Amino acid sequence: MAFLRQSFLASALAVSLLTSAGGAAALDKPTGDVILTITAERIDHPNVDGTAQFDLAMLEALAGRSGEMETPWTEGRVKFSGPLLRAVIEAAGAHGTTMKVRAINDYAADVPMDDAVLLDTILATRMNGETMSIREKGPLFLIYPFDKDPGLYNEKYFSRSVWQIKAIEVAR
Repeated sequence: MAFLRQSFLASALAVSLLTSAGGAAALDKPTGDVILTITAERIDHPNVDGTAQFDLAMLEALAGRSGEMETPWTEGRVKFSGPLLRAVIEAAGAHGTTMKVRAINDYAADVPMDDAVLLDTILATRMNGETMSIREKGPLFLIYPFDKDPGLYNEKYFSRSVWQIKAIEVAR
């Protein structure tokens, strides 16, 4: 009986340590220019006035990917890289089922959260290795994994591929 109690206590301690050590860390405040602000009814890791704000370095430190692909907005094959959209949402601790991805000019597209969770969607910070200016569709461009799934190459996903992104509003 004492062995079972010790095993239970050891297991409980291990779970407690893993949960506290492996849980998402608090989000640091940006030290550079803020290029993305995430708002939501519930954000677990706000860093500025109840929002999650990111500078370029913060975004590029998150799990990401790069992919070389053709798009309707570029000529030839272009390499996009940046954090995975799901990594950005997880870093903020934002909860919801839809996102309104908003551009600098206030254009916005409704994007289901499943597009971040189920697809390797990139919040691109770079095109061909270079940061993107506003003129070049930057600073952020939502890129679907057209290189991995040609079935995504259609108007449905083109309309969700917002460029010049400044904010993401997560909703229920």
